[in-house]
Amino acid sequence: MVSPQNTAAIARATKRSWAQWLTLLDDAGATTLPHAQIAAIAEAHMPPGLENPGWWAQGTAVAYEQERGLRVPGQSSDGTFKTSVSRTLAVQPSRARESWAQLMSAWAGHAAVELDGDPWTSDTPKRLYWRARLTDGSKVVVSAEAKGSEKTLLTLSHEQLVGPEAIAHWKAQWKAELQRL
Repeated sequence: MVSPQNTAAIARATKRSWAQWLTLLDDAGATTLPHAQIAAIAEAHMPPGLENPGWWAQGTAVAYEQERGLRVPGQSSDGTFKTSVSRTLAVQPSRARESWAQLMSAWAGHAAVELDGDPWTSDTPKRLYWRARLTDGSKVVVSAEAKGSEKTLLTLSHEQLVGPEAIAHWKAQWKAELQRL
């Protein structure tokens, strides 16, 4: 049984102990439900006035699934795995994304995995994104978010990895790439 690390934060934010969450979700039959339904139950029981209850409900559902052995840390609800790394850069978000795109345009791949087609970008009011598919079927999403007037948090998520052993491997690879910026 996995003991999720974020349960203390969930308990503090939701004013419900982790043991109470376990009982509530167990009583709702959550061990047999898909992730989205577990999150919906959790969200329905978030306290009034809690900022971002959907986010807390997602975290509660993931921690519950880990606690009950329905998924392991790093595993997504679809059964694949993911990892992420981040770095703060002293540039604007557009420059951070541009620097990443330039770095990846010269990337020769790693461990026989290469970019699968051309990367693409998209923007929201809060974040700038760079996305790419890789030849092993996984995908990389990089977001650039302003942190103050002259800093950017660049976060890379590598998703749809085939097993937990890939997490440490790719985390080290992406940390090394971020250090090149």
